[in-house]
Amino acid sequence: MGKVIISSDTCKDPISMIGRYAGFCWGADTEDPAKNYKRGIWCINSEHGRTREFPDVYMILDGYSARVIREWYTHIGGAPTRLQASTRYINYEDGFDYIISHTLEKNPEALDLYKTTMKTIQQSAKKLETMGIPREDSALLLPLGMTTKITCKHNFRNLVDMSHQRMCTRAYWEYRELFHDVAEALKQYSEEWKLLVEALFKPKCELFGYCREEKCCGRKEKVEKKHL
Repeated sequence: MGKVIISSDTCKDPISMIGRYAGFCWGADTEDPAKNYKRGIWCINSEHGRTREFPDVYMILDGYSARVIREWYTHIGGAPTRLQASTRYINYEDGFDYIISHTLEKNPEALDLYKTTMKTIQQSAKKLETMGIPREDSALLLPLGMTTKITCKHNFRNLVDMSHQRMCTRAYWEYRELFHDVAEALKQYSEEWKLLVEALFKPKCELFGYCREEKCCGRKEKVEKKHL
């Protein structure tokens, strides 16, 4: 599986930062770190969601499939931004790494077929380049299972919202593992991030106290709530 790197551009004191910026608007004492921290906790516990948009997380996601990164881009709330490894300029003549799912690992025959297919794609892409096909065109062969690298920025509120959907057992398995890696990287980045992740990153059934998925995993009692 891939790895998540939290950039040093990410603040280490998100709770205090929230309290500090809230304090500016309240005419409060923002010079006292203890008061800023306490005020930040108050804002978070009071569900003042707008304040959660101040702390930004800068990340490098490396070694995850192009497929899961396409899903990562669907969480665009809070104006996150991102850059992805180029399939136009990067030289893939020596091949590319790719994701192997858990189901493939358990099935030797299927795994052999999968690897053979990937090897054929790699060889074909290399041959197209020798035939004068520009890299931006030969790259059309590249599969969604190949690994890629992106840099991205998400605010704290966006990541909390993402956790509710992507920590659910109904989420795509690689996305669950990716989000787990993000959470672990943040917990190791600073004590304040560790506190926030452990308190607020959770699947939506933990948030609501019940499950609203059509196909419930059984973790929480399923409750029918029809909106249409």
